[in-house]
Amino acid sequence: MKSWLVASLCAGGLCWTSIGYAQGNIELPAGLNPTATTWRLTSETLALPGGEKMGMVGGDVMVDVSDQLRLGVGSYGAVRGERGGFITLGLAGEWRQRLSPSWLVHTGLFVGAGGGRGGASALSGGGLMLRTDLGLTYELPSLGNFAFGVSHVQFPSGEIRSTQPYLRYEYPFYSLLSPGWDTPPGAGMADGASVLSHHNEFALVARSYKIPASVLRADGQPQHGSMQLVGVEWLSYLDPHWFIKLESEGAAGGQSNGYMQILAGAGYRQPLWRDSAVKLHVAAGPAGGGGADTGGGLLLDAGVSLQQNLSARTAVEFSLGEVRAPARSFRAQSAALKLNYQFGLPGVSANPVAWPALAGFDAESLRVRVANQTYFKAAPQWRNQYVDQSVSNLGVQLDYFVTPQWFVTGQGLAAYAGQAGAYMTGQLGAGVQQPLSQRWFAEGEALLGAAGGGGLAVGGGLVGQVNASMGYRWSKQLSVLATAGRIQAMRGDFKANVAGLSLAYQFNGFVQK
Repeated sequence: MKSWLVASLCAGGLCWTSIGYAQGNIELPAGLNPTATTWRLTSETLALPGGEKMGMVGGDVMVDVSDQLRLGVGSYGAVRGERGGFITLGLAGEWRQRLSPSWLVHTGLFVGAGGGRGGASALSGGGLMLRTDLGLTYELPSLGNFAFGVSHVQFPSGEIRSTQPYLRYEYPFYSLLSPGWDTPPGAGMADGASVLSHHNEFALVARSYKIPASVLRADGQPQHGSMQLVGVEWLSYLDPHWFIKLESEGAAGGQSNGYMQILAGAGYRQPLWRDSAVKLHVAAGPAGGGGADTGGGLLLDAGVSLQQNLSARTAVEFSLGEVRAPARSFRAQSAALKLNYQFGLPGVSANPVAWPALAGFDAESLRVRVANQTYFKAAPQWRNQYVDQSVSNLGVQLDYFVTPQWFVTGQGLAAYAGQAGAYMTGQLGAGVQQPLSQRWFAEGEALLGAAGGGGLAVGGGLVGQVNASMGYRWSKQLSVLATAGRIQAMRGDFKANVAGLSLAYQFNGFVQK
């Protein structure tokens, strides 16, 4: 029943997205309306059984689909208390009503999945998280928006039921998106007033932690001396030197499968000799799991990187740094190798953009999928307990079509049913799409990444997955896909057959030529 509830909420959200783009962001003959987008940071403290408190921080990216409705994706993670590693991923929606030029009333819903930290399986149950809120927002055009209100969080199959006040900061900006994969009208036309480009970087990250012998695990035993992580990083430049960053990584080697970190921060890039630069950064965010004792969950990170361009768009980067959990003994020296892709996005405001002004940009085919994947037993000891029970996962997949057939893909999923709360996986890969008729198509994809938590026997955490899907295109924007696949650990007993259902939204993004 819970699986159907989550699937229905996902389907409803994507349908509203399609309606919003069809009604609120219509492609005008003269150009394209930028889409209002918001990055949000929320802080609140949950009351747990036994009088325990857990401070949570949440991050969301929201897109306006109408004047009153926003939809997006987000994550909540523990940063205070004793539950470091308690992290959830999910979908968010918000309805707003303006009260005055500066004040709005808002109400929201977050449907997520996850959990974490020893003993937290009882707290989160299967992992399904429902969060509702009601509050007020005050807009300051030069600084962003500030909000406060009351939220209620519950894990229906677990023990958490908590009502508390919250504070929120919002940073609003505009994105340039075009619904569907049709070539935009007027693309390639020259114009004297072109849109400026905003520099960004995306990186694949392979990281190794060297952990001192004095560091202890959450159970008091010595922490293993090393940990290998894989993940992704996004940098957005504020000017030629200063940038803000977001990274997410999970354990794929060592003895801490289930460890995950989501860090946000800022840095400075200084060019050196030809095609090279040095970067300095600081970051912080929720981290933990896999027995790593991060206390309340807050992790601090600082480091320096040397970046060398390989081409106009690609670079390799070597980074050294240190991470530290201020509330506990966990700390590590960090070395990372990153493969960067550098690109420019249109810098736009609320004003419509004429098509000729986009002559310096290419329209890129993108797709976001809200996915439900269920794991079924394919090995006797695939789980440490509940070995005959399937595990259902909720998540988001993002696809970039390099050609009309081939795409690169990434996915993040977390368990919401099957007594595996705290299981999460993040994977990257490639796929191919083959049209079968005007509306039907078939797909295949292969992915590799990190997974852990929830008692699934994933060994060090490195997993691989292959999927085959049959899709039906409802419209130029919406498709539905049914998936069958296989996932297994590279060094562990975890093997599972996968059945999935996802709803996809196709759109064009714009990247500097």
